[in-house]
Amino acid sequence: MRIGLLTEGGYPYVSGDARLWCDRLVHGLAQHEFDVYALSRSEHQEDEGWIPLPPNVRRVRTAPLWMAEDDEVVLGRRARRRFTEYFEELAAVLCGVPEGPSGAVRSLSDGAPASEADRFANALYGLAELARDEGGLAGALRSEAAVRTLERACRAPGAHRAAREARVPDLLAVAAHLERALRPLSLDWYEDDGLGAVDLCHAASGGTAVLPGLLARHFTGVPLMVTEYGVRLRTHYLTTPGAPPAVRSLLAAFQGRLAAEAYGRAEVVTAGNTHTRRWQERCGADREKLRTVYPGMDARPFAEVGESPDCADPDTLVWVGRVEPAKDLVSLLHAFAEVRKRQPRARLRIVGAPAGPEGAAYLGHCRSLAAQLFPDEAEGPHATGDNPVSFEEIGGPDLPVAADAYASGAVSVLSSVVEGFPVGLAEAMLCGRATVSTDVGAVVEVIGGTGLVVPPRNPRALAEACVALLRDPGRRARLGAAARARALELFTVEQNIEAFHGIYLEIVSRAPVRRVVLDGAGEPLPFSVPAEAHVAVRWTAASPRLAARGGPGWAAGRPVRATTPVPAPEGAR
Repeated sequence: MRIGLLTEGGYPYVSGDARLWCDRLVHGLAQHEFDVYALSRSEHQEDEGWIPLPPNVRRVRTAPLWMAEDDEVVLGRRARRRFTEYFEELAAVLCGVPEGPSGAVRSLSDGAPASEADRFANALYGLAELARDEGGLAGALRSEAAVRTLERACRAPGAHRAAREARVPDLLAVAAHLERALRPLSLDWYEDDGLGAVDLCHAASGGTAVLPGLLARHFTGVPLMVTEYGVRLRTHYLTTPGAPPAVRSLLAAFQGRLAAEAYGRAEVVTAGNTHTRRWQERCGADREKLRTVYPGMDARPFAEVGESPDCADPDTLVWVGRVEPAKDLVSLLHAFAEVRKRQPRARLRIVGAPAGPEGAAYLGHCRSLAAQLFPDEAEGPHATGDNPVSFEEIGGPDLPVAADAYASGAVSVLSSVVEGFPVGLAEAMLCGRATVSTDVGAVVEVIGGTGLVVPPRNPRALAEACVALLRDPGRRARLGAAARARALELFTVEQNIEAFHGIYLEIVSRAPVRRVVLDGAGEPLPFSVPAEAHVAVRWTAASPRLAARGGPGWAAGRPVRATTPVPAPEGAR
């Protein structure tokens, strides 16, 4: 197969989201070809360059989201009229206006009122077709006319209250965000020599990354698959708490509509855990399209530690992760103060680097709190004290790799108040460590009964769980062994690659792309596409009566229905 891998701010760049699992997927499916279409988020990301790419990556095409390229396209009168119509319809949907640009209620071909989803799709694909006809819409989306169109929609009768309260700075902020999010409309990726030549588009995230896949499906019929290890709409809610209500409302409406459109058009939507899957269902994803594919962890670096559970210090708790406020190390430190009262020999190792300036400030605060809660304990007036809490980073002489951090303690602790898929928790499980975690995100799903779970922001409960495991080595050993077995079964790279490979085959088998393959001279190549690719049936729809015997549905004597009309052979006409 030939897969078009769509990314935003990640693979194939050295840093960014979804870089690691995309790299493992491409390497693991060496029998298939990949065309990577990447949207970059910053100049720094582009300057860092790409990671080494395997031979099965045939092509990489990139486009920046951090800067607006001038396409020098000047729209004529008719094109400006089309742009105003489509953009006004898009803005009306985001503002909740029930009427179209002309003031009339939109309706479908059968006379039924058009839903907001239909109106959003018509406006989005109308803008895409206009961009294709004119060579781009970058200038139009940045124009004053776009801001004025957005303002008219916010002031129209029936608009949401938050939209009506939008002021000029709010309108400028929303217009800038829409221009950035809609930049893929102006790209030349959708012709027959681009995304139109792949068998399947796989978007590595939601949001802007999925837009090229939607356009490839619209223009050339290429099937689309969407993978999310974090829902973009949820990320929007978490990362824009200080924005004005009008900005938050309009951008959330756009992200929600784009997500619903992607879920509706995609053949399959995969989630990294049940927590993400619930968000997808809430945003409109059809439950029949959803699959859960857990992130794949490389188990080899943790094998030696996992097979030697007795090497840990029985009195040490270990926390591993990025240092940031969402990890709630303050509650962990207060909980450890209670642990020390009951287990005077207990120690806590906090292993991780700060995440940005905010993380650095938070790390400094945690160091100060630890110095206050645990003053240096010296045996004599001339001895140096030893604080039971240490702050370290992976890569130093004591902890050269992550496995060494987990090996240093008997119990691994997670104290987060916000979490998606807890990677550190899965690593601790691969190391065969008993765990104490807060009940956030996908923690309970990952643990599956192999560790202790407490409410978040509850230092007393966290301390009691840690003490229970520190005092019971037999229980620690049983939980650690069960955790390692569960992690090896569910969270390895092998299962992740195998799951995606099966989904690829499923999608291509039921949605083959109809294309003419040309030879070197540009002539159609006979018999280049297998004959079975033209039989549009669901071969996997097994008969219930024959399911127990493994017989296919077509062997049950039941007629097979084609999903699309199959043309008669040439000789039968």
